[in-house]
Amino acid sequence: MTKQLFIENEIVIDAPISAVWDALTQARYTKHYMYGTETVSDWQVGNPLLWVGHHEGNDVTYVKGIIEELDPLKKLVYSVFDPNNTEIEDTPENYLHVTYQLTRVDGGTLLQVKQGDYSTVAQGQKRFEDSYNNGTGWQPILEQIKTMLETS
Repeated sequence: MTKQLFIENEIVIDAPISAVWDALTQARYTKHYMYGTETVSDWQVGNPLLWVGHHEGNDVTYVKGIIEELDPLKKLVYSVFDPNNTEIEDTPENYLHVTYQLTRVDGGTLLQVKQGDYSTVAQGQKRFEDSYNNGTGWQPILEQIKTMLETS
């Protein structure tokens, strides 16, 4: 049996759950912490989620996936795939899954993120290592969300 490979990070943000939820789902916020990309989705289960940026005057889809589960203000699960990676076949079994879990805590919101299972996808070990960013995983993104919400 192959060992499962997940990236898991969390952070407490001094902001209400509704503000954290908006930061995760509204394009006007995502472009500030997700490498300049904006989310494009109607936020309905089963429908696409795209992370779109701009390069040399053109819109480019950097990541795509499907909304898998949506419990507003509590939980969001979606699949992800880099359509620009020509080494990996664009098939459902090569998509990873990202889960955001939001919980009210004293002083704000606990945001937990889990991404994987890398052990089940093509080039999983390499993709895991590339995504883990020398042990930080999602932490730099979570810190940018925290800074954005706490200073606005």
